[in-house]
Amino acid sequence: MTAPGPPVVAATDPGAVDRAAAVLVAGGTVVLPTDTVYGLAALPARPGATGALFRLKARAADQPLAVLVADADQAVALLAHVSAEVRGWMERWWPGALTIVGARSTAALDLELGAGPDTIGIRCPDLPFLREVAARVGPIATTSANRSGEPTPQTAAEAAASLDGPVGLVVDGGPAGTLASTVVDTVASPWRVLRVGAVSESDLRSGS
Repeated sequence: MTAPGPPVVAATDPGAVDRAAAVLVAGGTVVLPTDTVYGLAALPARPGATGALFRLKARAADQPLAVLVADADQAVALLAHVSAEVRGWMERWWPGALTIVGARSTAALDLELGAGPDTIGIRCPDLPFLREVAARVGPIATTSANRSGEPTPQTAAEAAASLDGPVGLVVDGGPAGTLASTVVDTVASPWRVLRVGAVSESDLRSGS
């Protein structure tokens, strides 16, 4: 007999935020839609929770996880320093597909994100559902919902099935995109783009 799959809820369901928040607060994992690709999420403030993300993806633990936040204020609290240029990017590109890597603030030092404890990648997603969850539970550690090295599926069911084990909840937001966020490292001087995505380097330089 085939084992039952994880529970599934539509992102438009009135109870979706409550259900996702409950699983995350309990230390569980959730497949959820983002404004880029389907994500696999856990709470980095919950000891041991993000370890499941690495196991489910068969991903090396030295590859850091980014976090999704509810707004710029939640992001700024996690960063040791925010320059005028970075603040301008937040105002222009958030909510949206830009991940900003910066030095961690004292408040962020205990977040379990893999790799070293000195830096953190942060994004404010252009999806009200996700921002509401982050407002409820705090910053959410998220990585693409696929096994490492494989393409990211475009449906919630395919994303859940691609992982190396079950998750606590699947939130179905319909077909997702395949273009990930742009990642920019602001710890480096001058800053540098680590991954090209929806926002181009020329856009960042021009501020347009």
